[in-house]
Amino acid sequence: MKKYKPTSAGRRAGEVIDYRELVEKKTPEKGLTFGFHRSVGRNNRGRITTRHKGAGVKRLYRTVDFMYDKKNVSGAVEAVEYDPNRTAFIALIKFKDGERRYVLASQGMKKGTRFLVSESAPIEDGSRTPLKNIPVGTFVFAIELDKNRGAKLARSAGSSAQVLALDAGYTTLKMPSGEIRKVRADNWASVGILSNPERSFMTIGKAGRNRHRGIRPSVRGTAMNPRDHKHGGGEGRTQLGFAMPRTPWGKPARGVKTRSKKKRTNVYIIQRRIKKRRT
Repeated sequence: MKKYKPTSAGRRAGEVIDYRELVEKKTPEKGLTFGFHRSVGRNNRGRITTRHKGAGVKRLYRTVDFMYDKKNVSGAVEAVEYDPNRTAFIALIKFKDGERRYVLASQGMKKGTRFLVSESAPIEDGSRTPLKNIPVGTFVFAIELDKNRGAKLARSAGSSAQVLALDAGYTTLKMPSGEIRKVRADNWASVGILSNPERSFMTIGKAGRNRHRGIRPSVRGTAMNPRDHKHGGGEGRTQLGFAMPRTPWGKPARGVKTRSKKKRTNVYIIQRRIKKRRT
């Protein structure tokens, strides 16, 4: 982590990751990037569906390979790069046939690290193989939820799932949320823990950094009028008046289960995620 001299209130409180020690290449691979317009919280009809998004620094999109469909061709890491579109770092892989692809970088991955997607791949950080070949107790990331549909689970910085058991064609995984669920043993996963775990210790420091990230200001509900928010109104600071916090539209905001009871994949969940008590 990097701290600045306290030349202002934002610098005094801010704490960032020193990317110079972790990232080996500053400019992305030109053939694997393209410009794009972010949706900034709007749907295909132009209506705001996620509030407090907009503006921010212009980004190039890096085409990351989540399908991992180049199998049985060995490669090596050419560089570990920063990606503004995700929390983890990405690694530029150069395969033996000369093709280059971006993949999610595991913790400890650096220039020259071997990379292989194969059923006979060695159980080492960054390698990708079916779950049935991975020993119990191993940490994995970028896990397929459905076969040949690409990596869906455990893709953010510092996250991983742990293999707990192998039985009857299914692998039992402990997810980053604490949920314990079954995934088909034929599905593929990458071995290791994702890079950039220090991100959780980063302190924004000032409002301007959030604006650069495309996060717009939000007003507290208690500071509004009753017609604008359920938490609003009252003389001075008042209590919410509800058993739990509410959204601006009056619905419960925290601790509410949103997963459908009829979802077809519920049968694969052995234990629901651990609900953390707020102090």
